[in-house]
Amino acid sequence: MLSPFISGHLNQRVFWREVLTVKALLMGWVVLIFSIPLAGLAETADDLEEPSGPVILTVSGNVGLTNVGSEAQFDRAMLEALPQHEFDTTTPWTEASNHYRGPLMRDLLARLNAESDTVHVVALNGYEAEIPVSDFEEYDVILALEKDEKAIPIREYGPLWVLYPFDQDEALLSEKIRFRAVWQVMHIDVR
Repeated sequence: MLSPFISGHLNQRVFWREVLTVKALLMGWVVLIFSIPLAGLAETADDLEEPSGPVILTVSGNVGLTNVGSEAQFDRAMLEALPQHEFDTTTPWTEASNHYRGPLMRDLLARLNAESDTVHVVALNGYEAEIPVSDFEEYDVILALEKDEKAIPIREYGPLWVLYPFDQDEALLSEKIRFRAVWQVMHIDVR
């Protein structure tokens, strides 16, 4: 039999060990509870929100990220939220050099985890063009949203225009490339 001094001391040690164990378990639960919502946020960082305004672009085909069925639909604000690229250029269809702004086509495709060698672009007026994705890697091709800091109206090739930086390379002035510079874009099919 142990002396009351040793017995009381052991009981205190057991008591404090149990207190520390309970504290450690509680801290573990607290960390776990606060981690679960953060893990959910990490998963939604790659989600594509649904458009809240009028849809001006639909992307379908071999895309890994969609927001409406098997398509990725964008309103203007969603396209403006992508990293923007800008340049000044003349075009075969305009009279002077203008300032254009919009997301790079390669960034748009990357945002959607798109995998393809070609995209099929369709315009509001029914015009269609096949564009090799290699163009987007070789040149800073944008999906122009703005011309001279204003939204591009339909009568001036908007609201979206697959636009090459024509003044940066003479090779871009070829007929082949001109046919790929689709204006009034409404649909991109990643093939």
